[in-house]
Amino acid sequence: MTGSILERVLTLFAFAVLLVFLGVLIAYVPRVDLGGVILATVLLAGYDLFLHHPPK
Repeated sequence: MTGSILERVLTLFAFAVLLVFLGVLIAYVPRVDLGGVILATVLLAGYDLFLHHPPK
């Protein structure tokens, strides 16, 4: 694997782990305000990972 592919795979794995953790959290603590915070967290992390391109 090249560095770019490995970096992408590890990034997707880390995002999946974050989603699983937050899913377990919302499953055991089902509150509306916590759901809003989790939604904001997922949206910000997703934007940073998939849409934001750092300057070169």
